[in-house]
Amino acid sequence: MDFKIKKSTPEKTKTDALILPVFEGATLGENGAAVNGATSNSLGSILKGGDINGKCGETLVLNSIDGISAQRVVLMGLGKAEDLNESGFRKAFSAAINAVKGTAAKDASVVIEDIRVNNRDATWLSRQIVELAEYATYTFNQFKSKDNHKNVKLKKLSLIYSAGENEALLTQGTKIGKAIANGMNFTRDLGNIPPNVCNPSYLAQEAKNLAKSDKNLTTTIVDEKEMKELGMGALLSVSAGSATPAKLIVMEYKGGKKSDKPHVLVGKGITFDTGGISLKPAPDMDTMKWDMCGAASVFGTMKAVLEMELPMNVIGVVAAAENMPGGKATRPGDIVTTMSGQTVEILNTDAEGRLVLCDALTYVERFKPASVVDIATLTGAVIVALGPFASGMMSSNEAVAEALEAASEYSQDKLWRLPLWDEYQALLDSPFADIGNIGNSGPKAGSITAACFLSRFTKAYPWAHLDVAGSAFVGSGPAKGGTGRPVPLLTQYLIGQSEA
Repeated sequence: MDFKIKKSTPEKTKTDALILPVFEGATLGENGAAVNGATSNSLGSILKGGDINGKCGETLVLNSIDGISAQRVVLMGLGKAEDLNESGFRKAFSAAINAVKGTAAKDASVVIEDIRVNNRDATWLSRQIVELAEYATYTFNQFKSKDNHKNVKLKKLSLIYSAGENEALLTQGTKIGKAIANGMNFTRDLGNIPPNVCNPSYLAQEAKNLAKSDKNLTTTIVDEKEMKELGMGALLSVSAGSATPAKLIVMEYKGGKKSDKPHVLVGKGITFDTGGISLKPAPDMDTMKWDMCGAASVFGTMKAVLEMELPMNVIGVVAAAENMPGGKATRPGDIVTTMSGQTVEILNTDAEGRLVLCDALTYVERFKPASVVDIATLTGAVIVALGPFASGMMSSNEAVAEALEAASEYSQDKLWRLPLWDEYQALLDSPFADIGNIGNSGPKAGSITAACFLSRFTKAYPWAHLDVAGSAFVGSGPAKGGTGRPVPLLTQYLIGQSEA
C-alpha cells in the first residue's frame, strides 16, 4: 500500500473514503465540524439519528454526502477524547480501516488533526496508522489459483492535516511504520508458506536473497557437517529423523561502527514439528508449520532494520530444522552433548525448540554480543498463561528486560514478564545427564522451565527469551495465519538500543 502525507482541508479532499473521528456522545472534532458545515449539517443530522454514538471501535459508512469532495465518509468512533490511549486508538482505527476495506474504495484519507492519543506524538500516530492499515489489507494468495484470488481494492492511504501537524514527524513515523509493516508481511509470508516448500534449505536461500539486497548484510550458512564439527549434538538430534538437513543461518548487518558490539536475535526455526517420536495428536497438526515463527520474526526484523538503515550492528541467527519421526530419529531417553559441553537427557522429543536454540545460543558467544534475545514458539503453556494477547518474556538481565518492556509499551506489541527464579531450575534435574529437556514436575510452569533450560546456555551475555507461541499465529478461524509478531516489538527494541 502507498502512504502519503498531505496538507489539505478535509472537506475539499478528493478521496474514495474520508475517515473522520467521532467522539463519545456523537460529537465531532474541529476538523469534523468543518466537514459538517460543508455538508450543511448533514453529518450532524445523521449523528443525531443515533446510528453511531462515537464509542471506541464503532464505525458507520456514509455514501454520497453533498458538499464535500469525498465519495464516502467513514465515521470512526474514538470514545471520550480525554481518555484516548494507545490500545483504544488501535482498536478504533483497525475497525475503521476494515470498514473501508469492505467498500469499493481504492484510496482513503484519514483526518489526523482531531486525533490526540494520550502521551503520544504524531510520529507514533502515523506509524501506527501505517502498520494497522498494512496489517488489515495483507493477503496471502501465493498458492491459490488465479480464479480464487480475492484482492483487496484499497491501495492508497493519505494522512491529511490542514495546519497543526508537524509534517516531519508524520513523515518519520510513516517511514518507520512502513519498514515494520514490510517486515511483518515478510514474516507472515514465511509462516504461511506450506512446510513442503518452506523447509530449512528454503529459509537459508531467503537469507541469501536478503543479503543480495543490501551491501551491509552478509549471510553465512552452517551445514550439518560443520555443526557436527562444532559439537552441536542438541540441534542435530532434532533433524536426525528428517530427510531435510538442518541449517544454522547467520545474517550479519553492519550499520554501526566496527567496534560496536552487535545486538543478536536468535529464532527457533522448526519448519514443521510432528513432535518426533513423541508424536503430536493429529488434529490441528497443520498449525505446526508455524513452529518457525520465531525464525520468521528474525527475518522480518532484519528486513525492517535494513529498510530503516539503523546505525548499529545487528545479527540474526536462525536455528532451522524439521522435527520428524523416522528410523534415525532421536528417542525419548537418548542423551546428547550440546555445543557448550553440557549433556541433555531428551525425555520428550516434542520439546525440541530448546534443543536447537541451546546450541545456537552457545554459537553466538563468538560475537561478544551487547545483548541476545531469542524468539520461539516454545510452549503451549504460555498460551494457557497469557492467551493470544501477549508474548511471554523471561530474562536474567534487568536492563534487557526493561528495554523490551519499554519497546512493548511503545509499539503495543504486548509482552508480559514471567519469573526466572532459581527454584525452578531444580525441576530440570536429571539422574542421568546434566539436564533434562523438560521439567520433572509434569506441566507445571512449563514456559518457565523451558526458559530455565535456555538460561543455562546464556551466561556469557545479557539475554532475554520471548515465548511467542500464543501471539505469532492464529491457528483457526477466518484470521488463520501468521500475525507478524513480534516484529514491531523487536524493531522498537533495536531502535531504542541504537539511540541509547
